[in-house]
Amino acid sequence: MLELFPENESPWVPKIPDAELLYYPNFWTKEEADILFQILVREIPWRQDHITVFGKTYPQPRLTSLHSKDRQPYSYSGIRMNPEPMSKTLAGLLDKIKTVEKNDFTSVLLNQYRNGKDSNGWHSDDEKELGKHPIIASVSFGEERFFHLKHKTHKEERLKIKLAHGSLLIMGGQMQEYWQHQIAKTKLSIGVRINLTFREIKV
Repeated sequence: MLELFPENESPWVPKIPDAELLYYPNFWTKEEADILFQILVREIPWRQDHITVFGKTYPQPRLTSLHSKDRQPYSYSGIRMNPEPMSKTLAGLLDKIKTVEKNDFTSVLLNQYRNGKDSNGWHSDDEKELGKHPIIASVSFGEERFFHLKHKTHKEERLKIKLAHGSLLIMGGQMQEYWQHQIAKTKLSIGVRINLTFREIKV
């Protein structure tokens, strides 16, 4: 029988300045993660927006989807997204996250990285809709990818985490003010990764 809410392991808490970071590598069991990955691939209405960088417009190098409890739109990098409703699957993921993080998450932005060519460049989740120091809960299913972090002013402060299938990463404190993060391209032949970032959009 599938255990829906297994005992949460203690998180790994790296010691980095100007940030709070907690990583749960096995927040969902492999059996749960396998099932959830397949559901999300099928259930989510994936889309590919275009993004303009230095005056040139390109297809965004990944698929995305925004879902929300209160239907508040969200904008980043010149893209305005109007959310779909929060599905039963997404609400279940959020219920599990709230066993370790009580923040009032209202929305979730999903990214599907189809292969190693799909990526997400250096950025901070610091849009004004998220408030001054937002808490972001990042969930990963599917192929493992490296999550790179770098401090904006202390260039020697860098970190790289391989985000596991079924993992939870919570970013808090002053992290979005002082740090940037990315999912870089890779030449390795790899499969699909789905990432969900739960956040609270301020009205």
